Amino acid sequence: GMMDTILNLGMNDQVVEIVANKTNNARFAWDSYRRFLQMYGDVVMGVQKRPGEEHEPFETVIEHLKDERYGKHDFPDVRLTVADLKELVQRFKALINERTEKSFPQDPQAQLWGAIGAVFGSWMNDRAIVYRRRYGIPHEWGTAVNVQTMVFGNMGETSATGVAFTRDPATGEKVFYGEYLINAQGEDVVAGVRTPHPIADLAKEMPAAHKELMKVRSILERHFKDMQDLEFTVEESRLYILQTRNGKRTGHAAVRIAVDMVDARLITKKDALRRIPADSLAHLLAPIFDRESAKAAKKIGSGLAAGPGAACGRVVFSAEEAVVRAEKGEKVVLARIETSPEDLRGMIAAEGILTSRGGVSSHAALVARQMGKVCVCGATGIQIDYQKRTLSANGTTLNRGDYISIDGTAGEVFAGEVATAPSEIVQVLVDRSLDPKKSITYQEYAKLMKWANEFRTLGVRANADTPEQVTNAVAFGAEGVGLCRTEHMFFEGDRIDAMREMILAGTKDERARALAKLLPYQRDDFIGIFTALKGLPATIRFLDPPLHEFLPADHAQQNELANKIGVAVEHIARRVHELHEFNPMLGHRGCRLGITFPEISEMQARAIFEAAAEVQANGIRVHPEIMIPLVGFPRELKLQIDIVRRVADQVASERQTKFRYLVGTMIEIPRAALVADQIARDAEFFSFGTNDLTQTTLGMSRDDSGSFLPAYAELDIVDSNPFASIDQKGVGRLMEITRDLGRKTRPDIKLGICGEHGGEPASVKFCHRLGLDYVSCSPFRIPIARLAAAQAALET
Repeated sequence: GMMDTILNLGMNDQVVEIVANKTNNARFAWDSYRRFLQMYGDVVMGVQKRPGEEHEPFETVIEHLKDERYGKHDFPDVRLTVADLKELVQRFKALINERTEKSFPQDPQAQLWGAIGAVFGSWMNDRAIVYRRRYGIPHEWGTAVNVQTMVFGNMGETSATGVAFTRDPATGEKVFYGEYLINAQGEDVVAGVRTPHPIADLAKEMPAAHKELMKVRSILERHFKDMQDLEFTVEESRLYILQTRNGKRTGHAAVRIAVDMVDARLITKKDALRRIPADSLAHLLAPIFDRESAKAAKKIGSGLAAGPGAACGRVVFSAEEAVVRAEKGEKVVLARIETSPEDLRGMIAAEGILTSRGGVSSHAALVARQMGKVCVCGATGIQIDYQKRTLSANGTTLNRGDYISIDGTAGEVFAGEVATAPSEIVQVLVDRSLDPKKSITYQEYAKLMKWANEFRTLGVRANADTPEQVTNAVAFGAEGVGLCRTEHMFFEGDRIDAMREMILAGTKDERARALAKLLPYQRDDFIGIFTALKGLPATIRFLDPPLHEFLPADHAQQNELANKIGVAVEHIARRVHELHEFNPMLGHRGCRLGITFPEISEMQARAIFEAAAEVQANGIRVHPEIMIPLVGFPRELKLQIDIVRRVADQVASERQTKFRYLVGTMIEIPRAALVADQIARDAEFFSFGTNDLTQTTLGMSRDDSGSFLPAYAELDIVDSNPFASIDQKGVGRLMEITRDLGRKTRPDIKLGICGEHGGEPASVKFCHRLGLDYVSCSPFRIPIARLAAAQAALET
């Protein structure tokens, strides 16, 4: 449906009479002529709906005639008489002449070349362009035009037309699936003018045609070795197959069909892995809206589909309220203009997250995917008013506590409650509420993942910050943690107060006392993470964000904090002002914090090694990989590594144990890539932080790029969103330089990626070609990365 079709070409005032006489079926002839006029007038001559018109002009003409002659505009087309159809032909020709000031061409050759030109031209219609962008089809490919002999499904009660799939494209079940209409043409089936019948009914109405169609179904599947989407016509009881192609399908269907065909020995395991779009596995993991509930719901807006699945709850506008309501057992959806790390607790408590700003790699999207939360972000048509505590869109206003439903797979927002159903795979692996033996979907998924492991050579780790996330990640097949963000641990419960005390400290001693409070919290978290990993490696990033993110910006919250920790509110306000930065993304953050406040790095290193000692004492192997963020100068890394090694030796001596650990850095600024040979003298591993590396390389803020990136895509400046899929020519080139320089100095250096690109199929395949050791992504993206890694191995 992305490009145009024209049926019945060659009909004119003379031919229609000949067809009527030869077939002895005047109604069929005039019905075909009026259909041709309608399609040719629309596609070739441009007689289409104008601004302000509610209906297509040809449909309006049909409705007027029905009103005049039958008193109702929904009178069935199949009951129109020959006289009605002749009148429509005259009115259609008059409409074409009125709108175009040209006569409908009677010459079949002129009709043919006009149609060919129009179908070629439809390559550049809006919907075709949107489709190509969505599926990465290059604009320069162009198209071909098929000119095909007509067969007619509108010749009477012994004729029909339909569309069928050799299997159910929604579920993958091995059942013949499709629809047909008696006395109709193909456009009627897809246009919804009449309600089609299920294909099973054809066995009663046209048993011979149905029997032959079932034979054709089997022949086509065996030949093409894939589910087929076929179009057919029955002309006076004789079946014709008009076209066949590999059918589009859901993620659920893709997996089931591939596994079934391997079991039936139609295809190999390699074939099965190659043909399933890796991204489609997100469908298997995400909760979904009940279909009937969604149809009845009121859609109020749309945004970017940032976290797949479906969520429903009471809308709240602050993290605090989300936590309070969730603790009472309420389901909530957190609506924010944009989110920050301080919203983390509310994001954890919420069923879903909705933002009116930000892109697919914004904070909301990143955290939502990591936690497997449903998220719609960048919903620019939605206005969120924190003061009034309202959300407004398309004439609908929701107040705090009203129900809202969001579909993170389609990026849609609904007012009210829409019922959801959980994914069976999540029930088996995460909730453990479903016996794997009772879920065919899970069994097929597990089989596919086993095959992926047989062929892939690229490791897959998880970005995970808590023991729960680690447990989920391992259940999804993670081979370790590729990024543990330690700052997220500081926002839990009373920890934030100790963190704020440390930031507000005026002396080194005061700071040390506050850090001493934080140490046991971090240690306990690492004990949980190491225990959950059961000997798998964990890459732990030292504190990264600027300190102002941990302090309240709101005056009322500053007052509350002052009373809680016993300091003057003026001191807090002054410290917030001192920490303010004009460009915090490039400011006092990352290793710069550890260099100016080395005691922070000492505390984090001690927490890691004390936790490692305790877990090792329980008989579990521990492999920490300590990662220093935002390094650009070799000396920065050297200073931080010295702290790590000193603390490791101290703890080893105190606990009478030994540690196997690595120390490395994130490559996230261009200078680090260009001097990677020098940095590799001390770094035992590099992990590409592609979120920030993309920002620093392109000079583009991922949170603000939504205001111009769509225009860039429209003008073909970028092929895809560089924050969603690695910019292989720019950022990718820096990654190649880093690989080459790093291995020149240290041939055995471990290389990985920990940005959100680690779960995007094209980026995973690029990382495989680059020769990285692993990719790391959100737990719920791990199956996607595993499949993409297998596909990459099969492509090389």
